[in-house]
Amino acid sequence: MRVPRMNSSGPHHQKKDDMESKDQLEQHKLRELQHPQKMYPNEMFSMQKQEPPGSNIVMDPEPDSGEKSYMGHDRLPNRKALITGGDSGIGKAIAIAFSREGAEVAINYLPVEQEDADRLAALFENEGKRLVMIPGDIREEETCRKIVESAHGQLGGLDILVLNAAVQVAHDDITTLTAEQLKNTFEVNVYPLFYFAKYAVPLLPEGASIIITASAEYYTPHKLLLDYAASKSAAVAFSTGLSKQLMDKGIRVNAVCPGPVWTPLEVSGGNPDEGIPVHGLDTPMKRPAQPIEMSGIYVFLASNEATYVSGEVYGLTGGLSAQ
Repeated sequence: MRVPRMNSSGPHHQKKDDMESKDQLEQHKLRELQHPQKMYPNEMFSMQKQEPPGSNIVMDPEPDSGEKSYMGHDRLPNRKALITGGDSGIGKAIAIAFSREGAEVAINYLPVEQEDADRLAALFENEGKRLVMIPGDIREEETCRKIVESAHGQLGGLDILVLNAAVQVAHDDITTLTAEQLKNTFEVNVYPLFYFAKYAVPLLPEGASIIITASAEYYTPHKLLLDYAASKSAAVAFSTGLSKQLMDKGIRVNAVCPGPVWTPLEVSGGNPDEGIPVHGLDTPMKRPAQPIEMSGIYVFLASNEATYVSGEVYGLTGGLSAQ
């Protein structure tokens, strides 16, 4: 005896099919492949300048740090992270990504950058998270010690340290590059690496991760960035050497070398005036990166996915390192 087929095209099943189609469409959008040269602004920027250290808020267009687009997947559950230079640019993108991956986050920044830090804190609050804010000038060793201890105390521990803060000032003539600029570049970009590591390492547990933001200037130093390129080469050497020293303590250390990224650093002295509108357009990618495009590698290096990764140098250069 043949059993009659039930009609599955009624209103209930139609509604269910429509919902599934909508969900599939949303998933497709999330997985959609795009030409990487066309994913973000790839035309000339308007001429714009700021006083250092600069701010995300008044940049045109405002950098994409993942505020609306970064989706977490619980890759850093209950981790506790300190990020220097965490109020804007790459640091802000790292902070957002870490939080959405389940980490508790503290950021350091200069007191004059409070407005950017407050905006990030408001974003965290809207997502039911807390952002620990620790302003301070990291050129002083004692300030670095206090920042580490404050982060450790307020977070209830520390197992991720991201040393990201930096200064960059373009200068076209070695004969007029001042001792003051050279000193300041190294006091911000190099000395704090030693200070933070000195005071954080005794507090870091086995399995912790230190991530240092270096630069593509390590690969391809620009003629206008002699002091900056030298400082970032020092950062890579420090990261590699420290990884060897800390391996037996169970602490991994790696460096990330971004290429041109659309951040306040570029419009507050990091680029000469004529370089701002065309920032990043001379890369094989034919555009600068957005900060969100940097955050994924920091998440990876901080996570258990990278337990066999230490002493490495990761380039995110838009193809510059292949030239």
